[in-house]
Amino acid sequence: MLVLGIESSCDETGVAAVEAFGSATPTLLAHALHSQIEMHQAYGGVVPELASRDHIRRVLPLAEQVLEQSGRALADLDVVAYTRGPGLAGALLVGAGVACALGAALNKPVLGVHHLEGHLLSPFLSADPPRFPFVALLVSGGHTQLMRVDGVGRYDLLGETIDDAAGEAFDKSAKLMGLGYPGGPALSKLAQQGRGDAFKLPRPLLHSGNLDFSFAGLKTAVMTQARKLGDELEARKADLAASTEAAIVDVLVKKTLAALDDTALDRVVVAGGVGANRLLRQQLDAACRRRGVRVHYPELHLCTDNGAMIAMAAAMRLQSGQQEATSVYAFDVKPRWPLAQL
Repeated sequence: MLVLGIESSCDETGVAAVEAFGSATPTLLAHALHSQIEMHQAYGGVVPELASRDHIRRVLPLAEQVLEQSGRALADLDVVAYTRGPGLAGALLVGAGVACALGAALNKPVLGVHHLEGHLLSPFLSADPPRFPFVALLVSGGHTQLMRVDGVGRYDLLGETIDDAAGEAFDKSAKLMGLGYPGGPALSKLAQQGRGDAFKLPRPLLHSGNLDFSFAGLKTAVMTQARKLGDELEARKADLAASTEAAIVDVLVKKTLAALDDTALDRVVVAGGVGANRLLRQQLDAACRRRGVRVHYPELHLCTDNGAMIAMAAAMRLQSGQQEATSVYAFDVKPRWPLAQL
């Protein structure tokens, strides 16, 4: 089974091809990605209309590139998958429209994929894929969730953010420090030059007794500290960045360990863009090593939004019988689509 996956939920256009045989883990044949970061930098964030227009320009050349790299032809495709949601409505419509038009032209079925399920299953693309069941820490730009995962489509939500997600806390804190867009990676890079204990910042809900998250208060504390520093901010910016990163990572690690305690599982999967964070990987690896717990991550280049995770999620859903591809080419998208509704 050869699956072409198209991702266009926000500011990356991704296309990939995966091949699946029987019940074996699908294999990534090729993938291509175009990031719009440079285009959006001038505006300090993603401009939805510009994002949609750029997806239109990029998706077909990327699909041609993937097919060439994989040594496959359009006629070899068995399923065309695309991100149905959540995401920016206009951007989602581009990927959905192209996928369904391609499916109709080839007389091949199509499958709409949940973007977060793509992230959740992306570690199966790595050289060290996980095994079910596991605790999943899903930390993307707009989502922070802990889940028990017993199989494809078998997700039990353990806790989630009640306001800002971890990725938003990184980005908003970076903006307060004048670090530009995208803020999260810039803050993490600057943090390597500072001290994580330089400023006492809050760890919201760390002792709440549940597995929910809250990062809005941390962002406010960063803003307050930046104002207190005044003219000293530039000289202390690395310390403030390091202290902010330390607070976010501390909460993520300790809540994940609490989820392991609650579920009695011995395996963790970390997925989403924040999963590439160096400090998070270091501290979670160390904490889990002491407990004899295995931790799995996507490859670093697959932590961001990409077509490979969409193609993989589609292939695994088809393999598991959780969903069937359809030859009905009318489509809709779901800009707001909780994973629990899948």
